[in-house]
Amino acid sequence: MATMILDVPDQLKEEFERVLEGKQPNDAITEFMREAVERAQLKQRSHQAIASILERRSRMNPVSADEIRAAREELRKP
Repeated sequence: MATMILDVPDQLKEEFERVLEGKQPNDAITEFMREAVERAQLKQRSHQAIASILERRSRMNPVSADEIRAAREELRKP
């Protein structure tokens, strides 16, 4: 297991201790770090998905509103 030394503002440390009273600080920080990593990974996947969509869209031919409307009507036919 790795060790990290963090410098945080006194006010943040006091608030942390007050809010998480009774919880092991190492457990709380580990949980926070896991959540931060998950958020960062999700954000990265989201950015990659958006980039992929935009890249695909840039290779497609534009479709007019009339063409979209006609396609919808065609799909709605029994």
